[in-house]
Amino acid sequence: MTYRRTQACSDYIHWAKVSSSARFNLASSGVRNLPLKDLPVRLEELEISTSGSYGYPPLQERLARHKGVPMESVVSVSGASMANFLAMSAVLEVGDEVVVEEPTYDPLLQIARYLGALVRRLPRRPENHFQVCLEDVERVVSKATRLIVLTNLHNPSGALVEENVLRQVGEIARSIGARVLVDEVYLEMLFDQPVQSAFHLGDHFLVTSSLTKAFGLSGLRCGWALAQPEIAERMWRVTDVIENISAHVAERMSVCALDHLEEISARSKALLSLNWNLLEKFLAKHPELETVRPPGGTIVFPRAPGGDGYTFCKLLREKYDTSAVPGHFFEMPDRVRIGIGGETREVEEGLKRVSQAAEDLRI
Repeated sequence: MTYRRTQACSDYIHWAKVSSSARFNLASSGVRNLPLKDLPVRLEELEISTSGSYGYPPLQERLARHKGVPMESVVSVSGASMANFLAMSAVLEVGDEVVVEEPTYDPLLQIARYLGALVRRLPRRPENHFQVCLEDVERVVSKATRLIVLTNLHNPSGALVEENVLRQVGEIARSIGARVLVDEVYLEMLFDQPVQSAFHLGDHFLVTSSLTKAFGLSGLRCGWALAQPEIAERMWRVTDVIENISAHVAERMSVCALDHLEEISARSKALLSLNWNLLEKFLAKHPELETVRPPGGTIVFPRAPGGDGYTFCKLLREKYDTSAVPGHFFEMPDRVRIGIGGETREVEEGLKRVSQAAEDLRI
């Protein structure tokens, strides 16, 4: 069936917006929202508007410092999804070949299709702990490939792609004149074992991320893309026709957040430490839920009780008022994505209800 741009959509994002809510939410993949009262911003520091430009200079400077990159390589935008759209728009023409990991975060796949790319898939197999296999990369790319798209930490499994693997993927891409786009929005969560951005692996790497997932700052929509200056310039020019002027109040508040990121990180780190302890105990009680143990983050992607993610999530929501993400939204219907970034008491109760629903399927 031919892809039609007028039918562009993400079934997963639609589901997340209209069907994922529940009393105990394990469908969300970010750290619980930071209350406004905990962001030390003063009203007198805010302004509604500023003069038009490509990026608010104080925000550009903070993001460059946060990632250790030149300011001219930073494109500050409204969230990581917008950053992914701009990055692909800047390097792809209609008919270009794009290799996208499988399973993947649905909007990445849909952006490539929307832009008229020819999509090939790079398997990330559960039996290989969802790692990137270099033999698969070499097999799936061709001389027509212009972009390889990965997530790190992997969404939905949380698996970490080690730097040496990314470097070799980059060499494969360079040898055929392609680039590598790495969505690093979950990488920010490795608080005790920070990993340098793939941006530093070569000028053929593009990177996207945001403050959304790791820091509970979804409402600020503070996202960014990192690229070589000429590619960054292309991204800025794409914003001329889709965003033009950013919400300046959010830009100012994002500067405040970046100035206090150490304290905000400590909050996230403490929360996830508690919640990971709960998750480890839960998984120990359920060896049948085959899953990869990520090095951190907020998500795991176990095999669903009964082997049917949709049926399990339906039971979980309707009987136990608890939500998780059916695996078919990530191209693996026998699995379910569970998020542990919420309030600790709610995560604890949610996991108990997952156990109860799993027991129901055994009866």
